[in-house]
Amino acid sequence: MNAKTESILAGLQSETSAIDWSQLLIKIIDAFDCTTGTIHTLDSETQFLNLRAQVGIPEFLLPKMSQIPIGKGMAGIAAERREPVEMCNLQTDESGVARPSAKDTKVEGSLAAPMLLDGDLHGVLGIAKPVPYDFTKTEISDLMKIGEELSRQLA
Repeated sequence: MNAKTESILAGLQSETSAIDWSQLLIKIIDAFDCTTGTIHTLDSETQFLNLRAQVGIPEFLLPKMSQIPIGKGMAGIAAERREPVEMCNLQTDESGVARPSAKDTKVEGSLAAPMLLDGDLHGVLGIAKPVPYDFTKTEISDLMKIGEELSRQLA
């Protein structure tokens, strides 16, 4: 775990006031050397992932990303599987996991990690780079730990 990731976790663990989702996301994408990111939280009644914060998403895509059904797109599939979904290059992916409009983000190396606490889903954290990239096991684990701590704040 790098110092920036440790700082994010320590900040969340000592948080006593409301989370500034946008500032938190900026810190997360910086810690992982990314340029784009999203935080979606689960609405337990509708079972939709609702956008809480975003950085670097083109304005015209926001309506499509504001509410994501479980099982649709990278975030929805990460939520459904309750495990991270990664793409080395979203621009060339043909698996069908990413929605066609996701290519409009112009990102390549992408990771969507479910925010889980005791197996319960609370949302999805997404980060991405503008170049092809395979996230390391440590990076994936670190993002999952941040998601778990965020889940504690939401529970």
